Amino acid sequence: MIQIRPVSDLRNKFPEIESIVNSGKPVYLTKNGYGAMVVMSLEKYAELTDDLALRLDEADRAAAVSDKRLTHEEVFSRLKGMHDG
Repeated sequence: MIQIRPVSDLRNKFPEIESIVNSGKPVYLTKNGYGAMVVMSLEKYAELTDDLALRLDEADRAAAVSDKRLTHEEVFSRLKGMHDG
């Protein structure tokens, strides 16, 4: 079940939020009824970002040895193809 909490719970109910996050689930925090932030464990954050960081490093290395550049349309088209495929 998705956990949506007011941002004040981060201060007032930290142990409860921490327990949810440590179980591997994110907690969505709202402020004045609108989404404000997401709290997640370091492990989950690393899962989301490590692959991205590696791919960006790879792209930087490729760009350093080639003059070929892609338009933003080409980049997003390739990304969409990877996501849909």
